[in-house]
Amino acid sequence: MANETDRRARLGLAQGIVTLADADPLWVAAYESEAVAIRSALASVALDIQHIGSTAVPGIKAKPIIDIMVGVRRLDDGLACIDLMAGIGYDYAGAELVPDDHIFGKGVARTHLVHVVAHGGHHWTRNLRFRDALRTDPTLTRAYEDLKVGLAAKFADRRAAYTAAKKDFIDRIADG
Repeated sequence: MANETDRRARLGLAQGIVTLADADPLWVAAYESEAVAIRSALASVALDIQHIGSTAVPGIKAKPIIDIMVGVRRLDDGLACIDLMAGIGYDYAGAELVPDDHIFGKGVARTHLVHVVAHGGHHWTRNLRFRDALRTDPTLTRAYEDLKVGLAAKFADRRAAYTAAKKDFIDRIADG
């Protein structure tokens, strides 16, 4: 069940659908609230928790889903999170969608996605590098938002295709 901050931030998106919302300053509070719950549930496993994705970038349109990254010692530690995350309302979506990334989703209309990755590993560093580049470069942020708006119109009911179409842009920044 969504908490009051999540409701006020108008979080939630049906699976497979792409809709972008205007930036909402409540996204930060929604992340912080959820990070507290995750930190409590994963106290023995999580080394660090970070807000990633477009909801972590002030002023940019985003799907109304809070992306959270949890760093663990080893990728296999993500398996220890399955029951712990279920206890706070998350479904385990598996590690097949994104190699080296255990994915957990909250809500039938997803309000939060949690990516459990090896702390300091490739996914950890590239997600932070991309987020931080967007936070510090307004020109880059606008270019990414323009790309997302165009792709959201093209792939409104095909989220996997939308995500795949952003890959080259993200790779160029995160791995460059």
